[in-house]
Amino acid sequence: MTAVNPSATSRVQSAIRFASSRTGVDFDYLLGQAKVESGLNAAAHAGSSSASGLYQFIESSWLAVVKKHGAEHGLGWAADAIGQNGSGRYTVTDAGTRQAILSLRNDPAAASLMAAEHASDNKDALEGTLGRDATGTDLYMAHFLGLGGATKFLSAMQSNPDASGAALFPGAARANPGVFNNADGSPRSLSAIYQRFAAKLGQGADSVTETRAANLSFAAQALALDGDTTVITGNNQSATDAIAWANSTLGRLGTEKASVLRPTPETARLAYLMLARMGG
Repeated sequence: MTAVNPSATSRVQSAIRFASSRTGVDFDYLLGQAKVESGLNAAAHAGSSSASGLYQFIESSWLAVVKKHGAEHGLGWAADAIGQNGSGRYTVTDAGTRQAILSLRNDPAAASLMAAEHASDNKDALEGTLGRDATGTDLYMAHFLGLGGATKFLSAMQSNPDASGAALFPGAARANPGVFNNADGSPRSLSAIYQRFAAKLGQGADSVTETRAANLSFAAQALALDGDTTVITGNNQSATDAIAWANSTLGRLGTEKASVLRPTPETARLAYLMLARMGG
């Protein structure tokens, strides 16, 4: 997977954060999904399908979600250009316009908003069918297998978790052998496939959370240039006291995985300390 430079990663995270706040879809879920799908690389392209972008939308799925939700997010021109033929296939008459719409998959802002809307639609549909709250992994299964496939997968797993995933989804297994088979070639069970995705989603969100905490720690450490210097924090603290408090708070916030979408007085104070040191 191609490495992504830090500035690009920051732009991607900002786009995901905005999409989460705009749609109400969980930030950590969207972040984890993007990490799993593309490694936060907005320019990623699949070698075996038409999947592209931050969330690896295939062409048909992208046209469908833009048709349904594009106008809500300033993409009315794209939504209006997408039609649907008698067989239900989404089409765009003008080749140039079609390419412009598909290229939006590589725009972090558009991709994040459409991924959030897609997840929200799938959540409503899955909960109506399953009769329970949908988890982040349930939503990822809907992204991976489609809504119908996810419903089939989850229902089968509930009744027989040890059943072979490849036997139930032979086409998907041929296209994604690493998902459906163990290293020795033996088939994974439905529950094993599900738990593997759950772990990957968690790791995806955790890795970026750790990076964010490391960046905050680096900024906070800049306060400790002179142990006797008074930092204007509103509490008349020395830099030594301020950095001790900041490190303690950063460590605890890292454990609690505080959300940047729900700032606390402590995260606000951390930001103030950094701005005070930088002259902000």
